[in-house]
Amino acid sequence: MDDERLDFGKMGYGCKHYRRRCMIRAPCCNEIYDCRHCHNEATSMMKNYFDRHELNRSEVKQVICSVCDTEQSVGRTCTNCGVNMGEYFCEICKFYDDDIEKGLFHCDDCGICRVGGLENFFHCKKCGSCYAIGLRNNHLCVENSMGHHCPICYEFLFDSMKVTAVMKCGHTMHRECYNEMIKREKFCCPICSKSVMDMSTRWKMIDEEIEATMMPDDYRQNKVWILCNDCNDTTETFFHIFGQKCRHCRSYNTRAIAPPVLPQE
Repeated sequence: MDDERLDFGKMGYGCKHYRRRCMIRAPCCNEIYDCRHCHNEATSMMKNYFDRHELNRSEVKQVICSVCDTEQSVGRTCTNCGVNMGEYFCEICKFYDDDIEKGLFHCDDCGICRVGGLENFFHCKKCGSCYAIGLRNNHLCVENSMGHHCPICYEFLFDSMKVTAVMKCGHTMHRECYNEMIKREKFCCPICSKSVMDMSTRWKMIDEEIEATMMPDDYRQNKVWILCNDCNDTTETFFHIFGQKCRHCRSYNTRAIAPPVLPQE
């Protein structure tokens, strides 16, 4: 009977962000919301710019049981009806969720709860965030790499609910934003302009196009100084309308830093 009481209403309450059996009273404005994301979305739409604000999760002191409407101090079980207000409960984050299949866990170094299962993640001290185990000793560290907004949709990454992608250069963005970028054939990091994947096949195609497309005689010997976005080397190479190849790393992810000397009319 105790288990039945604890599980009563499980997965039957909540919002679009979380399934949980409680609401929170926001300490910043004293209003009641289903979760901090609901609060932040609502306040971000306020007409008065100075009224817009975000909720600090650690400052939440009061919750309201969704089963019996009893307001009480933060805790796992309702003091009135005895239900679990969240199958998963983190006292540090004041966080509740009934959907434990997400693999919820609290990271002390991040200071927040994350999803995916503790056994599947490690915390990178330099990057300042949790990454998938497969990236341990297999990624380029960028200090505080998650402490910025996604360069595509501009949502703050560190506590975003969306899956994050770590690119070859070490910068991060939402996985769905990354996939959309690749779909549109944009293969450079929006932050540092380095190639985000192995481009050797694409570079070979450009080699073949250049070989098959001879520049006019007047332009064939013109050279241009280029900066390679991939290796940061500066070289002089022959100008071609299809691209300029870095002599150091053989990449075409380059940009001209001095215009070619064109023939006089």
